[in-house]
Amino acid sequence: FFQDHVRAAMTCIRFFTHGAKSYTELGGKQMWLLNLKSNIAADLHNRQSQKATKIIFISMSSFERIFSLSRHINTVDLQMEVTKFLHQCESSGTSQMTDSSLPTLFGNNNMKMDVACKVILEGKNIEEGFGIAFRVLQDFQLEATEVYSKVAKQLVKQQKYSEIRQLLKCVNESGEAAKNDGDNIILSCLNEFKNIPAEDLDNLIQDMDSDENKIQAYMMCNKLRSAYLVSVRQEKARAVQLVQHVRQLAESSGDDVVRAICAQWL
Repeated sequence: FFQDHVRAAMTCIRFFTHGAKSYTELGGKQMWLLNLKSNIAADLHNRQSQKATKIIFISMSSFERIFSLSRHINTVDLQMEVTKFLHQCESSGTSQMTDSSLPTLFGNNNMKMDVACKVILEGKNIEEGFGIAFRVLQDFQLEATEVYSKVAKQLVKQQKYSEIRQLLKCVNESGEAAKNDGDNIILSCLNEFKNIPAEDLDNLIQDMDSDENKIQAYMMCNKLRSAYLVSVRQEKARAVQLVQHVRQLAESSGDDVVRAICAQWL
């Protein structure tokens, strides 16, 4: 009997995703998600009822199964919210994603991370979809920094540099960010620094919290004078190491001005 609900649930997922080429199309197939939720809820109810009628030891696996079914219901609810949001984005014209993939929360973790990225990027601004994406990351315990870094790289490609700063603001305000998460997100997208206008690049680096990360960023972007200026503000022993490194980079790149400044300071 339980297997009937499982098969019905899998059928609903297949019908929901089959042949859809846009979230607008998925939005028109929400009835399959409602059917899916109904089947999972029926399975959950039957299992809970069965356990309640038996005055026996209930195994941990039984509790885990019931808990798992509850999580599946939460997944369906969240997928419905994701579908509604992305459908609205497509309908309003804010969607700018050009790939043809339609990731859903019924796939593996990589696909779930793609969902989170898509939700953040598709809204009229970063903040609009961040809350939904954050719940996806939390519910499935995904690598948040990896997702945020992927979003930042995409924003560089779209030349939306101010949106990267908005992303960092959202991450910091989420309450779940580790100390260097914001810095790591910026560092992850600096491989494309040649495509970032100088002013926007400086703004991003200056938004970093750690001087060490700022120095690393300036070095990555061949802004050796800026790297030198931050380096000399550190404690003496560390400053010497950093300035020596900057001098070596200046020598390698043929920047005689910065090399001379470093040599004079040392």
